Amino acid sequence: MSTSRRTLLAAGVTGSLALAAGCLDFALGNAPLEVAAERAAPTDSALETAGYEERAIEQRSIEERVDVGVERDVEATVWTSTYTKEIEFRGTASEGCAFAAISVPDVSVAGRSFNPIGELSNEDLLSEYGGELEHSGVSIENLTHRESFGLDILGDGRSVDVFEGTTTFEGERIDVDLAVTSFAHEGDRLVLVGSHPAALAAESATVEELMESVEHPV
Repeated sequence: MSTSRRTLLAAGVTGSLALAAGCLDFALGNAPLEVAAERAAPTDSALETAGYEERAIEQRSIEERVDVGVERDVEATVWTSTYTKEIEFRGTASEGCAFAAISVPDVSVAGRSFNPIGELSNEDLLSEYGGELEHSGVSIENLTHRESFGLDILGDGRSVDVFEGTTTFEGERIDVDLAVTSFAHEGDRLVLVGSHPAALAAESATVEELMESVEHPV
């Protein structure tokens, strides 16, 4: 995903912040409005059972200029937590499964909502965040929707979409399955994404277990 698109998504999502005393400098254009997401992640026990290991925990602070009748700056902090699992392929162990939990602050300014993530379909979210699941610069292509189902995540039913795609693994083209869900929780917008080789069908249950175990805030 390009830096400009990341910026739009990070600063453009909603919440409920009013222009009160603490936002006076923002209202006057003297300082940006600072908003921060809380990190989301699967539990340590679920990761251990699934055989996943932490790859990266990243916190990004991104500034974007928004139009609320006049132009103002919003500075948003976004969390991305990614995990991978090694699989055997022709006698070689390599990262073949991945899971990512992304949290973006929901922001609304002066009663006006900026929420492009809330309007994106799960397929669009995969296009935006699929890079978190890629390894060694190899992209996931040819996405097609296969099915939808519900999971209980963070105390509520969430809709999960499963897509089929292709990627290059150890120099060969293989089919991959990807599951994605997105929803609002505790003032943030969460995106949970998991991928694995289609040939490892049992890994789909593992991705579901990781999604169900997610905690927010961590």
